[in-house]
Amino acid sequence: MTSTQEHAVHQRSVPKPVFTDAEAGAKVFPDSSARQFNYFTPAKRKQSHYEDVTVEVQPDPRHYLSQGWLYGFADGKGGYPLEWTVLKAWGTDKPEPERGPGSGGKGYDWPAHGWHEFRDPNEEWELTLYRYNSNVVRQLNQNIEAARQAKAFDQWNRNWVQFVAQHVGAWMHVDHGLGLYLFANANRRAPTNMHNNAISVNSMHRIRAAQDLALYNLTLSEELADFDGSAHLETWNNDQVWQGVRETAEELTGIWDWCEAIFAANIVFEPLVGEMFRSNLVQQAAPSNGDFITPTLIGAEEYDYAERDLRYTKPMFRLLVDDKQFGAENKKIMQQWLSTWVPRCIKAVRTLQPLWSQPDALPPRFEDGLDRAKSRFTAILTELDLQAPKELGQ
Repeated sequence: MTSTQEHAVHQRSVPKPVFTDAEAGAKVFPDSSARQFNYFTPAKRKQSHYEDVTVEVQPDPRHYLSQGWLYGFADGKGGYPLEWTVLKAWGTDKPEPERGPGSGGKGYDWPAHGWHEFRDPNEEWELTLYRYNSNVVRQLNQNIEAARQAKAFDQWNRNWVQFVAQHVGAWMHVDHGLGLYLFANANRRAPTNMHNNAISVNSMHRIRAAQDLALYNLTLSEELADFDGSAHLETWNNDQVWQGVRETAEELTGIWDWCEAIFAANIVFEPLVGEMFRSNLVQQAAPSNGDFITPTLIGAEEYDYAERDLRYTKPMFRLLVDDKQFGAENKKIMQQWLSTWVPRCIKAVRTLQPLWSQPDALPPRFEDGLDRAKSRFTAILTELDLQAPKELGQ
């Protein structure tokens, strides 16, 4: 290329951007340079990173989305209909607000109360979920690999090998079903991002626990010659001991009301059935039968529920119990849910009773464990200002 041609290239005319101050974000406000959001009231004195990345990521026409929902369903419903649960929070029966520039509506306190008051005490969002689950899986893998190298599986009582194959393996179906079809579904129906995040993390806990048991099943199939890796399927489908739990778990996945689904699963089913099976049977029986590995998997799921999933569930429903406008009606509905689900769960856990006599080294008595489970359940209800239904005595 000659110098004349090079010069011609440099002299080309290129359109240049012209700023007119009409673009979004051009207007300067007193807090335009602020590094934190101030459109919500933090749960504590100082707002957290969790609140900054969660609160109002999904806007609400009753808050700040002055133009109404940006999306909807084929039947005309927009966004996240509040009628997807019969429970109510303050403001849910109020009419659509009159729209005003930069406002969620005239005549409404700003910001609105009710559903948006909920904050997940676990402060879960994508980053924390990935970190937590990866840490759990990493530790479980290390435990299992250490057991393989030490030939620890060879120390199991022969009868316990069959018990793990059939009955511990069967529990993965409960985890998978509730995680995928109850919690994931409820997550989509919940009305705020704080609810969505907490419930979706709950879903991932259950799905991860099911995967942990499935992978553990494969490991044991490789390590133990007499371990039947497909035994859990026959047990779940046809063993009469499991049909009460199976029926109740399938009924749980069919609940339409998202609040009832979370309530029935985390407030009723888990204390009376889940913890009863995991803590009062597997955790108690495994060590005496030479198994110190299975409790690490089951213990991880126990921690998921007791220290994280139940931890967000209690404040979520406590807000609805204490609601200044609808609290009394919400409590009445929750008591009805208790009368529906408590007898089903008691019936389901009693069908599991024969499992307490199957291991060579037996766990503590079934009735003693059930008494502890009922006491635990009653304590949870007390925190929610609810009464244990008479059906608990079954």
